[in-house]
Amino acid sequence: MVKIYMPNTEANSNKPGPTRRSFLKSVSVAAAAATLPNLLRAAEKSGKANPILGSGEFQYEAIHDWGELPASIKYGNTHGVCEDSQGRIYIKHTVGAGSEKADAIVVFDAEGKFVRSWGSDFKGGAHGLHLNREGGEEFLYLADPSRGLVKKTTLEGKEIITLRYPEESGLYNSAGEYHPTNVATAPNGDLYVADGYGKSWIHQYDSQARYLRSFGGPGKERGQTLCSHGLMVDTRGKEPLLVVADRSNRRLQYFTLDGRHLRMVNQELRAPCHFHQRNGVLLIPDLESRVTLFDENNRLIVHLGDGGHYGELRAKSRDAFIPGKFVAPHSAFFDHAGNIFVVEWVEVGRVTKLRRLA
Repeated sequence: MVKIYMPNTEANSNKPGPTRRSFLKSVSVAAAAATLPNLLRAAEKSGKANPILGSGEFQYEAIHDWGELPASIKYGNTHGVCEDSQGRIYIKHTVGAGSEKADAIVVFDAEGKFVRSWGSDFKGGAHGLHLNREGGEEFLYLADPSRGLVKKTTLEGKEIITLRYPEESGLYNSAGEYHPTNVATAPNGDLYVADGYGKSWIHQYDSQARYLRSFGGPGKERGQTLCSHGLMVDTRGKEPLLVVADRSNRRLQYFTLDGRHLRMVNQELRAPCHFHQRNGVLLIPDLESRVTLFDENNRLIVHLGDGGHYGELRAKSRDAFIPGKFVAPHSAFFDHAGNIFVVEWVEVGRVTKLRRLA
């Protein structure tokens, strides 16, 4: 397989807006309440104050830089997050400069203590991360747009299946046109792969990884996408449906599980990246500086940590980030207790735990 150079697709697919000025670190609680009515302060046992985001039953304490990362690993852009049945949190990142270990997968326990790392072959190409339970076992699906492949592995990184470019689709002139970004799984075991940084097609496989069909494709019309960045099988309704984060078109699109287009969602979205769901709530990390929650009818519940737009902030050092404000959320996940983990497309990596308060 030829190594493929990937341009900075995140930046190319979104138009940067004006950069926000940094808040003073010494701003008082009273002043913050006056200027940021939706940002409260709560005291931790350590005596430090963490922002509180949201309202009503959707309130969360924002704990930035969660997880005790070992000194031998430096985050690159943090791209994927999920949780296994033991409450362990998996983070996928591109590996930062100065990292002694090239492992792109880092695993923490529920308290944020380091468990293990692996996946040096994903260095520089780490992107989508999806966990699926199959026959009493758990597996990871990892998308690598740089190498143009998807891997299914055990939780420890043992390779089960590798999917390369779908030559049988007849949609590609070469493997170099294929840059998959995320994977979804259906209740019957079918796989859906989004070629978000390539030609924007959705490719469907059966549970044995045999090619079935392709749908979507590049464009702005109904059923077409521009950067089909993320996707998920939405099981909140009467029947499971595939929902796609059509990021550059700034919308969601719904398809039947055999690829027939149904509808779009356009409201309250900037640049949707991916999804997770819990108890009828749809969680949407939005690359343009906020995390969004929709109800079971895809109506807005709340925007969390709206930072306006990432602009040049995503390339700055960690101390330039504003507490309680997101820079560029790339993936997000509900844990078993309803807390939310958010990973961001920033050069130094950023993992935030939104601890549920209600």
